[in-house]
Amino acid sequence: MTRSAESEARKALARVRRAAEKCLRELDALEGALRSAEGSDFPIDDYENARSALESVGRFVDEEAQRLQEKILHAGGLEPGRVRRSGG
Repeated sequence: MTRSAESEARKALARVRRAAEKCLRELDALEGALRSAEGSDFPIDDYENARSALESVGRFVDEEAQRLQEKILHAGGLEPGRVRRSGG
């Protein structure tokens, strides 16, 4: 994997993460606005399902970021589980 491909992948992952986080915030805002107006007619299960789907996107992005990092380390001759960052 080339450095430009790695860079583009990281940027894309960050964009997807931010988009999913923004969708969650907007879903919360929409739910807040409609829940009080609709009362018992509010489709809470639908909103919980949508929230769960967006959270799944976030988990997917985290897993892909980890996979990408492991690929980069492996390509550099390092073992992913043995790399530690210095605290300095």
